[in-house]
Amino acid sequence: MKLSEVKNILNTVDSVNFKLEDGTMVPAHFHVTEVGAVTKHFIDCGGVVRKDNIANFQLWDANDFEHRLKPSKLLNIISLSEKVLGLEDLEIEVEYQTNTIGKYGLAFNGKDFVLTNLQTACLANDACGIPLEKQKIKLVQLPIANACAPGGGCC
Repeated sequence: MKLSEVKNILNTVDSVNFKLEDGTMVPAHFHVTEVGAVTKHFIDCGGVVRKDNIANFQLWDANDFEHRLKPSKLLNIISLSEKVLGLEDLEIEVEYQTNTIGKYGLAFNGKDFVLTNLQTACLANDACGIPLEKQKIKLVQLPIANACAPGGGCC
């Protein structure tokens, strides 16, 4: 989900709720401790130089049980980030602490923002030596009557 999509949604909702894909809700008293831009400059296993730019939200479950982030407050934080950091309309990645700091994609289900699971992948399949998955074919077994037998003329 891009930053512009989040802003459009925030203009239409009464509350800001996040949940994990498994349905676990991020506690309602969470804080957004960071909104920013992250640039990852790297070389893949095939030797290709790459650069990824994403917008980043960091959610923090504080002990401030009376805190509830309003959509207008998050819009103000995003607006300030756009102004001060030059934050562009990038895909959003969310950091959220469970057992460790996790990175998630972001979706919206009509009511809640959903922290979606991310997967790693090889970016250079053709260069890194990992074979592509072979196509599976179904073998057809001939009936015993058609099997080759001594003296049957097929050998």
